[in-house]
Amino acid sequence: MMTLSISENSSKKRFEAEVEGMTAFVEYIRAKDAVYLTHTEVPPGLEGKGVGSGLVKAVLETLEAEGARIAPLCPFVAVYIKRHPEWKRLLAPNYNV
Repeated sequence: MMTLSISENSSKKRFEAEVEGMTAFVEYIRAKDAVYLTHTEVPPGLEGKGVGSGLVKAVLETLEAEGARIAPLCPFVAVYIKRHPEWKRLLAPNYNV
């Protein structure tokens, strides 16, 4: 899995990573009860290189450091958490994948 450095672009409501001159991102909605991860996008030229998984892992690490709870509405994020159940610890109450 690729290790990525991400930044939060709060004006676009997304976490971003620059890879090979392209931007991959996870969009979110911050609410009182959780950070809702709504959409993950990896440019076609980066697909199949582990960018999506690396991006989601970096986002989860960032949100965990903030003490945030998450609601993975994005199917890609939900599948990542199913494959890496250790991240279920971040799920908002009454939320499951």
